[in-house]
Amino acid sequence: MISLFDMFKIGIGPSSSHTMGPMVAAGKFIDELQQQYTLADIERIQIDLYGSLASTGKGHATDTACILGLLGFKADKIDTNKVDEYLAPVLNKKLLNFAGDKLISFNYDTDIVWHPQTTLPHHPNGLSFSAYSNGSIVITKNYYSIGGGFVATEDEYSSEDTETSNNEADSVAITSDSNVPYPFRNGNELLAQCQRHNLSISDVMMANELSLRDETTINQYLDEVWEVMQQCVKNGCKGEGVLPGGLKVKRRAKDMYRQLLDELQSPKKSSDKLMAMDWVDLFALAVNEENANGGRVVTAPTNGAAGIIPAVLHYYRDFVPHYRQQGVREFLLTAAAIGTIIKQNASISGAEVGCQGEVGSACSMAAAGLAHVMGLSPAQCTNAAEIGIEHNLGLTCDPIGGLVQVPCIERNAMGAVKAINAARLASRGDGEHHVSLDKAIATMKATGADMMDKYKETAMGGLAVHAYNPEQYAEGSRIEVVEIGVGYPQC
Repeated sequence: MISLFDMFKIGIGPSSSHTMGPMVAAGKFIDELQQQYTLADIERIQIDLYGSLASTGKGHATDTACILGLLGFKADKIDTNKVDEYLAPVLNKKLLNFAGDKLISFNYDTDIVWHPQTTLPHHPNGLSFSAYSNGSIVITKNYYSIGGGFVATEDEYSSEDTETSNNEADSVAITSDSNVPYPFRNGNELLAQCQRHNLSISDVMMANELSLRDETTINQYLDEVWEVMQQCVKNGCKGEGVLPGGLKVKRRAKDMYRQLLDELQSPKKSSDKLMAMDWVDLFALAVNEENANGGRVVTAPTNGAAGIIPAVLHYYRDFVPHYRQQGVREFLLTAAAIGTIIKQNASISGAEVGCQGEVGSACSMAAAGLAHVMGLSPAQCTNAAEIGIEHNLGLTCDPIGGLVQVPCIERNAMGAVKAINAARLASRGDGEHHVSLDKAIATMKATGADMMDKYKETAMGGLAVHAYNPEQYAEGSRIEVVEIGVGYPQC
C-alpha cells in the first residue's frame, strides 16, 4: 500500500523523476555517507548520470538538482525563487558547501559525468554519487529515480523482496497489507473492499491512512496540497516572458486569463457552453508553465503531469455544483487510491513506459476523483479511471530539447479535458465496462515494455526529432546538442 503522502509530494519543477528524485537521492547519499565517515574527511564529490537522466538531464535540471541536494536542500522546503542564488557559488566560484557544513571544490565540467548511452541495471533513471578522500574513492552509491519523486537504492533492488523494492521504494509511509484495515493491490480488490463494507473509494483510502496518522494530520496535508495547487495556478496566471532552457517557449497563461476574463463580460462569448473547457485549459497551462519555470508544484503523480489534477479540481470548484473543501479531500483520496494501483502494477515513470505513465496516470486519477465528487459509485469511479488510462495508451514521452515544455504543457491541458469527459462518460453507465481498470493498467505496462527507448524520455524520437530546430535555441542556452545513436539529435 502506498500512502497519499507519497502520491502527492510538494516539490520543485520541472520534473519529479529528473529533478526531485535526484535531489532526494543526494540527500540519501549524504545520510549514508555520514553514517560511515565525517564530512571533514571528504574533499571531492562526483556525480554520474545514466540513461534518461543523462540524455535529457540538462533540460530537466537534473544537474542542478543534484547540486542542490548535495548542498542540503530538500525538494519540499526549498525556496524556488532563490535557486539561482544557491547555485551561484558552485557554478561561478567552483565551491560547494557540502551538506551545508563542509566547503569543498566542485567543478561542474568534470565532477558531473554524463552517460546517455549507458543505463544502470534496474531502471533507465540511474545515478551515482562518489565521495573522495586523499585522492581515492571512499564510497560510491547507486540510486534509481523511479518516477513521482520515488527513489530506490541498489540495496533495495538487490533485496529478496523485489516486488517491494521495484515498486514501493523510498517511502516511510508505505505499509504492509496487515497494517491497514482495507488492503488492496488492484482495482478488483479495491472494488471488493468498497462493496463488502459499503464504503466509497475515498473512505477506504482514508481508513488506511488512519492506520498511519491521525485524521487532523491527514486533512491538514490534503488542504496544504490543494492550497499549493491553487497558488501554482495563480502564479502561472501572472507569469510573463519565455520559459528557461533556450527553446524560447512563450508563457501563455497570463494572456489567456485576461482573454477569458474579458469574455465573461461579453454576452455572446459568456453563453458559449464549452467555455468551461477553456478555463480548464488555462488552469493546466498555468501549472505546467510554473513547473517548466522551476516553480513550486505538487507531483500529481509526477511533475510532467502536474497540471491535470489541479485543473480538474479547479473545474470542480468553479463549475460543479455543491463545491466544498471536504469534496477536495475526497477527490484527492480517490485519485491517490487509483495512483497507488497504477504505480504498484505498472509505472508512473515516463522513462520507463512513456507519457502514458505520466499524463495517462494523472488523467485516470483525476477522472476517478471527479467521478466521486459528482456522486458516482465506486464502480463508476473505476470505470472513469479505466477510460482515462485506456485512451492514453501508447502515449510517448518525446520532449523537444529534453525540456518539460513541448509537448508537455499542452498535453496536460488535453489530459485534464479528457479526464472530465471520462467522468461524464462513466456517469452515463452503471460501472460495467468491457475493459476493466486492471486490464487497462496491465496493457499500459505491456505497451511501455514494447515501446522503443527513443520514445521514453530520451529526446531521441517523436516530436523531439521531427519538430527539432537548432535555430530555435537561444545562444548561451543550457541545452547541448550532440549526435548519438543512429542519426537522432540528442539534446
